[in-house]
Amino acid sequence: MTHPASAQAGPARRTVVATAGVCGLAALLAACGGSDGKEENAKEGNAKESESGGGAARPGAGAALGKAADIPEGGGKVFPDRKVVVTQPSKGEFKAFSAVCTHQGCLVKEVANGTINCPCHESRFSVTDGSVRGGPARQPLAARRVSVDGDSLTLG
Repeated sequence: MTHPASAQAGPARRTVVATAGVCGLAALLAACGGSDGKEENAKEGNAKESESGGGAARPGAGAALGKAADIPEGGGKVFPDRKVVVTQPSKGEFKAFSAVCTHQGCLVKEVANGTINCPCHESRFSVTDGSVRGGPARQPLAARRVSVDGDSLTLG
């Protein structure tokens, strides 16, 4: 004989409890995924680049960046609109790298003391080869091609 209460249509108590638990877990994970504020100021359009670099055209390719004289020896300059940073590790040697930090996609902000610096979580990269010098980033900045024609720098 079946009890009248168990014959009612509707979800079982176990289903309701499990669903509530899943919803609570989803809300908790969404809350943990928020930013600390620094990323929002530095991301400039959520500019993640793929590590493979294949397929899509790179921002600013083939465009003149500026004058070689504007890039200090031992330092560099960030071009946020082109998402590239150009360095001059030694006199007359110019290197270019993606300005998108490999940690969480923020744009690097400055070049100082021989490193390219990301403001979001303080990752630092070498001006010579883009390798990681400190911080949470584990992958180097992607190399870009830059050419010098007279005193003009062109992203290639």
